[in-house]
Amino acid sequence: QVQLVESGGGLVQPGGSLRLSCAASGFTFSSYAMSWYRQAPGKERELVAGITSCSGRTNYVDSVKGRFTISRDSAKNTVYLQMNSLNAEDTAVYYCNALTIVGGVRLNYWGKGTQVTVSS
Repeated sequence: QVQLVESGGGLVQPGGSLRLSCAASGFTFSSYAMSWYRQAPGKERELVAGITSCSGRTNYVDSVKGRFTISRDSAKNTVYLQMNSLNAEDTAVYYCNALTIVGGVRLNYWGKGTQVTVSS
């Protein structure tokens, strides 16, 4: 069955770094666009970064541009989010998402999330 398993979250001081990983299984990883979303307490889930399936083109929410980097390793069926210069506003649960459209049908999968807390 489809699984997206996030790891790498934790507690980090302001200015620190973390690298999140999302291990994918149960589907053709190379055919899916992969994204990281986050949801802070009392806020809606927001798209943080995405990477396309073919070209590897990336996009980021403005608040993380220049600090976060999304990448994917098709040999390992894993997508990463390198997060640098973290601040308190980055505190949230981070979710991995896989998306593709086949025959007009949207196939969309989510991981269970990993907590990132930025605090001194």
